[in-house]
Amino acid sequence: MDINRIEDFVGGWIVGDFQPSKIRMKEAEFCVKYYDAGALEKWHIHKKATEITVIVSGCVRMNDQELSSGDVITIRPGEGTDFECLTDVSTAVFKSPSYVDDKYSE
Repeated sequence: MDINRIEDFVGGWIVGDFQPSKIRMKEAEFCVKYYDAGALEKWHIHKKATEITVIVSGCVRMNDQELSSGDVITIRPGEGTDFECLTDVSTAVFKSPSYVDDKYSE
């Protein structure tokens, strides 16, 4: 058994085509993220990857829609979103394929 802490990884990203990672692969990325209430991510798109975000706990606003614990959001290539934490939030995110530079704020 090999044990790490989420803090050992950049931005909570623990699987993907980057270092450090638990499993380095081009096919997909996975992360667990924790946000404080009020945290923001500006509107962006991914041109190559599909991203699936699970709101594990808390409430967020994405594209003017309030989402909460248990919601599963799929953002396909070319679809844009923003992200605002209305409370403290935890997410689990799966993205495929793994492209480190696939975030655009056009």
